[in-house]
Amino acid sequence: MEQRISLITLGVTDLARSRTFYEQLGWRGQEVEQTVFFQAGGIAVVLWARESLAADAGVDARGTGGFGGISLAHNVRERDEVDQVLAAAAEAGAVVTRPARETSYGGYAGYFSDPDGHSWEIAWNPGFPLAADGSITVPDFGTA
Repeated sequence: MEQRISLITLGVTDLARSRTFYEQLGWRGQEVEQTVFFQAGGIAVVLWARESLAADAGVDARGTGGFGGISLAHNVRERDEVDQVLAAAAEAGAVVTRPARETSYGGYAGYFSDPDGHSWEIAWNPGFPLAADGSITVPDFGTA
C-alpha cells in the first residue's frame, strides 16, 4: 500500500451546520448527494452524515461523546496566523479546547473542536515549513 491519504471524511450530525461552519473559515465546497466535498491541497475533506458514514464503514454510530482518537492538523506559515485561525474558528462556532501556546518542538499551536467535536490542531512549526502549495515534507530526522 502506498503512503497516501486521498480523502478525510468527517461524520457530521447536521450537514448544513457543518458546511456553514467550514465556509465561515473560508473553505469552499460542493454538495453532491447530501455530501459536501472541500478541496484541501492534494486531498479532499468530506462532510457526510455520521449515521451514513458509520453504516458505510460497518460500525455503530453511537459513542459520540468524547475524544475519537484522531486530530486533524492545519499548519500555517506564520506564528501570528495560529491566533487568527483559532479566533476565526471560535467566531464560526468552534470550541477552542486549548489556546495557542509555545510547543516542545519550538513552534506555536492550539486546538479547536468543530461543531461535531472533530479536533483540529492549528500549528506554526518552523521545522515543517510549508511549500508554496501548502504541502509539507517530513524532514529527515536522522533516525532509521
